[in-house]
Amino acid sequence: MKILVIGGGGREHALCWALRRSPRVTAVVCAPGNAGIAAVAECVPVRQTSVADMVRVADAVKPDLVVIGPEVPLAAGIVDALSARGIRTFGPTQAAARLESSKAFTKDFLQRHGIPTARYVVAHSTEEATAALPAFAMPVVLKADGLHAGKGVVIAQSPREAEQAVADLLAPGASLVIEEFLQGEELSFFALCDGEHAVSIAAAQDHKRIGEGDTGPNTGGMGAYCTDALLPDALRDRLLREVAQPTVDGMRAEDSPFRGILFCGIMLCADGPRVLEFNTRWGDPETEAILLRLQTDIVDLFEASINGRVRDLAVRLRPGASACVVLASAGYPGAVQTGTVIHGLHATPPPDTEIFHAGTAIYADGEVVTAGGRVLAVAAVAENLQEALAQAYAAAGTITFAGMQFRRDIGHRALSRAQRQDRQESDQV
Repeated sequence: MKILVIGGGGREHALCWALRRSPRVTAVVCAPGNAGIAAVAECVPVRQTSVADMVRVADAVKPDLVVIGPEVPLAAGIVDALSARGIRTFGPTQAAARLESSKAFTKDFLQRHGIPTARYVVAHSTEEATAALPAFAMPVVLKADGLHAGKGVVIAQSPREAEQAVADLLAPGASLVIEEFLQGEELSFFALCDGEHAVSIAAAQDHKRIGEGDTGPNTGGMGAYCTDALLPDALRDRLLREVAQPTVDGMRAEDSPFRGILFCGIMLCADGPRVLEFNTRWGDPETEAILLRLQTDIVDLFEASINGRVRDLAVRLRPGASACVVLASAGYPGAVQTGTVIHGLHATPPPDTEIFHAGTAIYADGEVVTAGGRVLAVAAVAENLQEALAQAYAAAGTITFAGMQFRRDIGHRALSRAQRQDRQESDQV
């Protein structure tokens, strides 16, 4: 098979890497790709905001299957356009992708179908938002409607901060979701859907904040890890029963069948899991960690979703744990300088370690340089999380570029839990 992947970040590098490992795949093309993807796929330029341009590339490539990576092409309707031309495409339609592209739609959808989530109000003006705020205790969560690359959320600690967030987030003619702040631990749960059924793939935990100890502004994600301990059987079954399958049922009932990856952002509260948000595609950087553990042929996942056969699919993960650490440019998640030479990429990574490129480019002289905020995702898989993190950080330590920043505490919650458990077991002995 020849596969076309749309996108050019770390997630798409991981997808291309996984596709090249499939015995069913003879060629991978990525549009637009990046410096690292060029090592495993043919890269062709494309404007991901232009449906016409993406269709043009697909017509030229003539793939057997198209895989859509980012949210922007999905929200623009690329799956609808390609499917109308008879091109088999993995991902949701524009209508189904509203689960990610509109937070207001999603909150109302969750309420309509009795899927657990935080109490909320949708405001369409500054006056509506200001009037709604007194009904919420502090801290309060404010979310700009639409796509904001993981950065359109503010957790306001005081009424003054909340009012400032309203001014910053509520654009003219747009909507703002105000919702109660939930206490608990976040989980990214990934389900594969075919319009009628949902099956579990894996769970991961992302680290959104730029600073260690989960401080500073939100980012697109500074690292993630994936372990079986994150998703015990009882929790997996509950998330399928109470969240993923009701979402698929609800979208089908509303004439927008959902096919593709349903990424459920979950808060594990004391009274049970609640939905924070949906993404309608693979996450980034969760994908870089999850795919290192995936043993099922990834093409089988894509085809099961397209062909309505997800219930027949056995999703197998490598035992143990995986983790990835994001190396970001100075200034991220704000303004960043690009074109900085990256050193240390020529050495072959150790076994079970991969360097996935996100914001990179190649200069005419062959030098690989930074081309975005999140530059690289260094991922590793091992028998346990501590070893996976040690491998990832060791590989990250061989890479340098001016202003490079990364978090040194990826997986800190899981490691702390393990240490507490070890102490308890020691005390019992």
